Amino acid sequence: MFNSFGNILRLTSFGESHGKGIGGVIDGFPAGIRIDMDFVQAELNRRRPGQSLITTARKEGDKVEFLSGIFEGKSTGCPIGFIVWNENQHSNDYDNMKEVYRPSHADYTYKVKYGIRDYRGGGRSSARETISRVVAGALAKQALRQLGVRITAYTSQVGPIRLEENYTAYDLDLIETNPVRCPDPVKAKEMEEFIFKIKGEGDTIGGVVTCVIKGCPIGLGQPVFGKLQAALASGMLSINAAKAFEYGDGFKGLKQKGSEQNDVFFNNCGRIETKTNHSGGIQGGISNGQDIFFRVAFKPVATVLMEQHTVNLDGVDTTLKARGRHDPCVLPRAVPIVEAMAAMTLLDFYLIDRTTQL
Repeated sequence: MFNSFGNILRLTSFGESHGKGIGGVIDGFPAGIRIDMDFVQAELNRRRPGQSLITTARKEGDKVEFLSGIFEGKSTGCPIGFIVWNENQHSNDYDNMKEVYRPSHADYTYKVKYGIRDYRGGGRSSARETISRVVAGALAKQALRQLGVRITAYTSQVGPIRLEENYTAYDLDLIETNPVRCPDPVKAKEMEEFIFKIKGEGDTIGGVVTCVIKGCPIGLGQPVFGKLQAALASGMLSINAAKAFEYGDGFKGLKQKGSEQNDVFFNNCGRIETKTNHSGGIQGGISNGQDIFFRVAFKPVATVLMEQHTVNLDGVDTTLKARGRHDPCVLPRAVPIVEAMAAMTLLDFYLIDRTTQL
């Protein structure tokens, strides 16, 4: 498996949903960065299960334990090792899935590819693996703060309920005031009620997470096969249940003419800027100093608590009604994961950029 992400800044993760724990090793993290452990734990708390009535009921403390690479509160430049122990596995909930394939899950592809699969919670294909990303992303965020970079993601759509305006129309400080993590309180309430309804039906629903990066330095991105948007897309689409990536005006911009879509330059008190930002802060695969914004679409969770047709390991038709504790919608818990992947990508590309000129 390809279990490492990044170039100079590189995360290698390990662990399974129902194994002993989830952890990772971070290579290439700059030395001398002061590490706020409370911030790292707070980021994990945003991702952890059991945080509201619209997430999985699995109860995990998700307390991170750092094993190396940090001394007297600062990064040493050596590999940073960490572990989060699993404490609340209910592996028996998956006994009825041992001999069958869940529709649209990774069960079948893992079994065919490796000849073996961990049916307990999906093993390595479980979103619990994203713990390692959130830890690494929390460290990357702290390094990026020194550069003035801020990364904020939020839920912008759940099923048919969506925010109609772009991020500039909302107070992003309101994101953490509701369990859906949506900056519009009215829409957030509608989303929460809709997810709760879907959960009661034993079903699941998808949606969109929007991410905004402010303060990104000009020049990040490596043409032609290391374009910044391609790296961001790669990171986002590696997240469980992610189905699509769109940056800037994306598909919406196809309705415009070139004269309408172009971001016109102007001199803003000695600083070259653009009057609009249809490009989403990236041109030619390189950051241009404007806000970077993108959207990630997430499918409904594959495991539903209702009877569905499937086949067993021998290909014989059967039915399955899944048990266990599952998210009816991944969006609220995906928000910090999207931020983490964006932070790792940006810090990695910043470090790469330091090698561009002597």
